[in-house]
Amino acid sequence: MTTAIILASGSTIRATLLQNAGVLFDQQVPRIDEQTVKETFQANGSAPSDIADALAAAKAKEVARSYPDAMVIGCDQVLAFNGTIMSKPRDPDNAKQQLIALRGRKHSLFSAAVVYDQGQPIWRYTGAVMLQMRDFSDAYLESYLARSWQDIQHCIGGYQLEAEGVRLFETIEGDYFHVLGMPLLELLAFLTLRGAIEG
Repeated sequence: MTTAIILASGSTIRATLLQNAGVLFDQQVPRIDEQTVKETFQANGSAPSDIADALAAAKAKEVARSYPDAMVIGCDQVLAFNGTIMSKPRDPDNAKQQLIALRGRKHSLFSAAVVYDQGQPIWRYTGAVMLQMRDFSDAYLESYLARSWQDIQHCIGGYQLEAEGVRLFETIEGDYFHVLGMPLLELLAFLTLRGAIEG
């Protein structure tokens, strides 16, 4: 591999996905105001998929400034429900409100990745997943939040599909990796084609 790869994300799950796929990379946490970026695009009437792409691009661009010779991967995810964009829960009560709103209904996740090289965007992809949440009981919701808050506090929608959060769902239409926050298969295909990882 001739080009260094940097994941512009503090996400443990995204790093684990790349590690499990045998990709050698460094990790840098981008310093961007995600809420401001999100609110700006929402105010302009942007689609949820475009907001996910903009957030991923902003992360990659910010880290690429410090590492111009590296291939920098930015990722982000947006949850769209009833015409609104949900953010990460502020506290357990907010997580409870989000889950009550989603209970028994469908919502969409848009998972975006943008790759920068030589300080310029060279590839981008956004995948969509449709999730149907089951009509779980209030008692289960309370016990789920009590057990899971420490793990889900940084998760939009208040769930981790790779953990107990999977019990909240009836059906999922789309790629599992997109739910986890990275269009992994598409990204690996690009990195292989580009010669950044062995193919």
